[in-house]
Amino acid sequence: MNQEGIRLNKFLASCGIGSRRACDALIQKGGVTLNGDACTNPATRVGAEDVVRLEGKRVLPRQNTTVLFKKPRGYVCSKQDELGRATIYDLLPPKLRHLNHVGRLDRDSEGLLVLSNDGDLANRLTHPRNKVEKEYRVTLSKSPQNHDLQKLLQGVRTPEGHARAKSFRRLSPRRLSLVLETGLKRQIREMFATLGYQVDKLFRIRIGRLTDPDLPVGRWRHLEHHEIELLSLDPAE
Repeated sequence: MNQEGIRLNKFLASCGIGSRRACDALIQKGGVTLNGDACTNPATRVGAEDVVRLEGKRVLPRQNTTVLFKKPRGYVCSKQDELGRATIYDLLPPKLRHLNHVGRLDRDSEGLLVLSNDGDLANRLTHPRNKVEKEYRVTLSKSPQNHDLQKLLQGVRTPEGHARAKSFRRLSPRRLSLVLETGLKRQIREMFATLGYQVDKLFRIRIGRLTDPDLPVGRWRHLEHHEIELLSLDPAE
């Protein structure tokens, strides 16, 4: 084992296994071996000559691939759905089906979604401390009251915990632009449900500084390096 190598969790992330946090959990469960010995410490260093196996299968770093996908309504963000529903991976070519979705959109939501095997990128985009902005177009079943919209900025209690919006902008009586810095499960739908509103349509249009209005729904494209950097940049900077 090379003490000058990289941490085991970072190594696994570079192999496309998942984010560093996800790799921490795999390591601590005891499914990882280093040079034939069980290893449960994510901070263990891995060098170029070391052999790492996950559940008995050797894992090696792979070239990072990151794509932008515009999710259509009616598909779940999962590689396999236990209910047999259509998944976003049904719309991707086989060469991209090893990629992990970075965050998620629920079945009835649409818009921009990043897929990547870069664990560091996934961690950067999803960890709450980084406060990566995501902007949505929201259509409600009825026009919201101004005092209710102000409550979104203060924060409301949802089944997943305290949730708040960073900002909002009215586009029409029932349509809003809403910006979040967190990603709780069904956060926008649950926030509005708490206030007595139903979300009829939800479309993510921006992640960090990156937008792509010309990408058709249901299609994907590779991201260039400078675009990947835009994903985690604050639009105000």
